[in-house]
Amino acid sequence: MFKDVAETNNITLSAKNLHMSQPSVSLQIKDLEYAYGTCFFDRSNKGVTLTKEGKIFYESVRTILNILDRCKEEMSAVAKNQRRVICLGTSSTIGEYILPNILALLFKSHPSVDFKVKIANTESISQAVLENNFHIGLIEGPTSQHKDLTVESFWDDELVVVVPYSHPWASRTSISLAELPNERLVTREAGSGTRKVMEMAFKERGLDPDQLNVTMELGSTQAIKQVVAAGLGISMISSLTVSNECDRKIFKTLRIQDAPVSRSLSILTNARTSQTKDELILISLLHDQELIANSLSKDYMN
Repeated sequence: MFKDVAETNNITLSAKNLHMSQPSVSLQIKDLEYAYGTCFFDRSNKGVTLTKEGKIFYESVRTILNILDRCKEEMSAVAKNQRRVICLGTSSTIGEYILPNILALLFKSHPSVDFKVKIANTESISQAVLENNFHIGLIEGPTSQHKDLTVESFWDDELVVVVPYSHPWASRTSISLAELPNERLVTREAGSGTRKVMEMAFKERGLDPDQLNVTMELGSTQAIKQVVAAGLGISMISSLTVSNECDRKIFKTLRIQDAPVSRSLSILTNARTSQTKDELILISLLHDQELIANSLSKDYMN
């Protein structure tokens, strides 16, 4: 009840939401304030607003209710002998090239766990974790700082320039970022981790990202690779995503001469929500550097 009043700023509206009378809600709010020896709301003709003490109490209430909801879900699953579910949001590179092998390992030891995975860009995943729509988010590159968002790095990735073997640069092993504006560039969409890291790398080296000749923006790394393979441009993407293509002589990978362009792959969780045992096991697997390195060396498609 307190949480609803705090979010509506209106006792009458909350009473309607909760199917209670307005006097009953008002009385219980006063009883709550009396129990804690403070005022949680400033009252006016326009409604109510949280006091400083009320804001502190509200943050604690949100955390407690989230823990209780998660506990209820777990107990209900046990009581009904239901399969457990981990809801994941992941960015493109991790979702296509790292996560499948990690989930395969987890499934072997915990076959009763199901996974719901959605691939989205970094900004969308961060917001979904904050709203508890995803239990865990896996992103590439930086994300906006938020007090309710816990960010843990689990892998360092390098961005490389990829060109088809028919490109004049195919005989080289490296390139400077200053050379890229002269080429047709195919990139991920705005909001993606790859795009952010690329633009930050240009700025850090005193170059203007707006000078890039971006001729195409695509929503997936796989689509970018197909466009580059067709000779429609070059791209800067994760080195994790092109190893198989390089082996088949489709792409040539060029490192950045100035300095390697690297980024952290990170795990996002909601700081106000506790993780289940299954989710903690998955997070532990992701922090196992040797395990990830071994999984990346395997190609289950061949």
